[in-house]
Parts: sequence; structure tokens; C-alpha cells
Amino acid sequence: MRAAGTEVLVEFADARWQASDVSDASAMITRAVCAVIDREAPGHPVEIGIRLTNDSEIQSLNRDWRGQDKPTNVLAFALGEDEQLVPADPAQTVPLGDVVVAFETCAREAREESKSIANHLCHLVVHGTLHLLGYDHDVADDAEIMEAAEREILSGLGIPDPYADSVAA
Repeated sequence: MRAAGTEVLVEFADARWQASDVSDASAMITRAVCAVIDREAPGHPVEIGIRLTNDSEIQSLNRDWRGQDKPTNVLAFALGEDEQLVPADPAQTVPLGDVVVAFETCAREAREESKSIANHLCHLVVHGTLHLLGYDHDVADDAEIMEAAEREILSGLGIPDPYADSVAA
């Protein structure tokens, strides 16, 4: 699966990502981003940056941009509004923004939820990419819509429902 014209720039800012059990993280991340774009904006070439970092850096970003001085698993920084996905020239590549994922938090959550780091990273990339496309989860109805999109995309990638346990609880 490869969304036409989609360019995914993966940056390993923390070497632990490459030493973890995530085999070929760049290819997996590209596949996840393309699955989102294929579902949400087929035929629109986009560019997205994925930065694989650590809790320290993401805490600084979270503090500076969201006013929350604590680490988090994923942050998404959109470069523009949703309307940008339909440029005047359909061949024009649209820069969506950046998704940043923290190693320690991702690894801890995966361990606590009995998931592989690879599957959890894929979920966080899908989640962050959906944020870049305007999805949000601050309101219950919006959260249900976003989670349904995540489930559908992840299922298509062969990844189990990340919300299965929380739905049953």
C-alpha cells in the first residue's frame, strides 16, 4: 500500500528506536501513514515528518506548545488547515506537518498493555496522522469517530484493535 505521491520523512532522534523490537520502522511507519492517506485523502500527494524521539524532548514540546509540562506518547503539529488537502494544482504535494513519538512512553504503554512496541508505534503514527488531518478526541463524539477510523486503518494493517480492552472495561 502506497498512497500516490505520499512522502514520509522518518527521523530517528533517539537511537533506542532502532535498537528496539521495531524491525524496519521506516517502512512500517510509511505503510501506516499511507493507509491513513488512502482512507482520508486518496489521490492527494502529501508530505509528513515523523520524529522518533524520547520523553525529555517530547516533554519540552508538550510544555512549550500545549502548556503541559509532562511527557506524552505522541504529539502532532499540523502545518495548515484541512482545506490545504485540496490544492489548486492536484499534483502539488501538500505538507501536512509532523508527528513526534516518545520512546520511553511508547515502550512503557506497550508493556503495560501487553502489545508489541511495533504495533503501538503504528497506532500512535496513525493517531498522529489523523490529528494532522483534523481529527480530534476532546469531545466524546469526536473521540468515537477518531477511534473508529483508527480501528479500521489498523485492522487493514493487520494490527489488533488497540481499544479492545478499554471497550470491554
